Amino acid sequence: MNKFMTTALAGVLAMGASVAQAADDVTLQLKWVTQAQFAGYYVAADQGFYEAEGLNVTIKPGGPDVAPAQVIAGGGADVVLDWMPSALASREKGLGLVNIAQPFKSSGMMLTCRKDAGITSPADFAGKTLGVWFYGNEYPFLSWMSKLGLATDGADGGVTVLKQGFNVDPILQGQAACVSTMTYNEYWQIIDAGLSPDDLVVFKYEDQGVATLEDGMYVLEENLKDPAFEDKMVRFVRASMKGWKWAEENPDAAAMIVLDNDATGAQTEKHQKRMMGEIAKLTAGSNGALDPADYQRTVDSLMGGGSDPVITKTPEGAWTHAITDKALN
Repeated sequence: MNKFMTTALAGVLAMGASVAQAADDVTLQLKWVTQAQFAGYYVAADQGFYEAEGLNVTIKPGGPDVAPAQVIAGGGADVVLDWMPSALASREKGLGLVNIAQPFKSSGMMLTCRKDAGITSPADFAGKTLGVWFYGNEYPFLSWMSKLGLATDGADGGVTVLKQGFNVDPILQGQAACVSTMTYNEYWQIIDAGLSPDDLVVFKYEDQGVATLEDGMYVLEENLKDPAFEDKMVRFVRASMKGWKWAEENPDAAAMIVLDNDATGAQTEKHQKRMMGEIAKLTAGSNGALDPADYQRTVDSLMGGGSDPVITKTPEGAWTHAITDKALN
């Protein structure tokens, strides 16, 4: 090989190495542990959608002690997944979270109750113990109870709130008449534990007029001022939504990709496939762009909390179409 060819080859190799090293790093913080709730992101990584956009994405699982807002505030993530009530409450407290995309169109949140506890409608909640998730997940519940005029401090005529762990033990052990569940997860844990659908009555937040948006993508407002960061988010959202649509069309395969990424080995194929089927119902109808009407419904629900609303003033700058407008065109 002559000197010219050697030099040219070296140049090509160097260029290839430069391109390989040019991928932009993005860290995503999940709201919960690795499961089909986040299938779109794992699919985007597995199917090369992130790589095709020049991104090197690190997906960080969440857990009971992980608050996405705290993670991003501490610099531990570029983008986090959170429910809008929690994000808006954090924003009102001074953390500039901005919704840049909304893959979930519908809410999967429910209150699942035992019929033998004497509950057939929300009018029967008074005097009962209800299991509620906290760590930012309590806001839709508190808004609903306020709408019903039910105190949540255990006062006469109100409800007693049981701080529910991320399991369904309280309803199984008779500690609570109702517990918080998701259509895609905890409800089925109750069924798998031995209770039948006939033993239960389910109240979907969607049906009660208090449904709020879940699992949106949030970044810090100050970071969006950086054109390079904005460009990364455009590519990230575009690849992530490709992942979500692929997961909707291939639910069983998506569930298996999730299982491949579950380092704990705690998930089962049966549960993840069932979960993915339910998750696909919630992401259906969304191309990733936040629907302003859905946003307003969430805000109205959170502010309609009587004397103790979740947020006290109309948020400003809490969402943007700037990213999805570019990502989806």
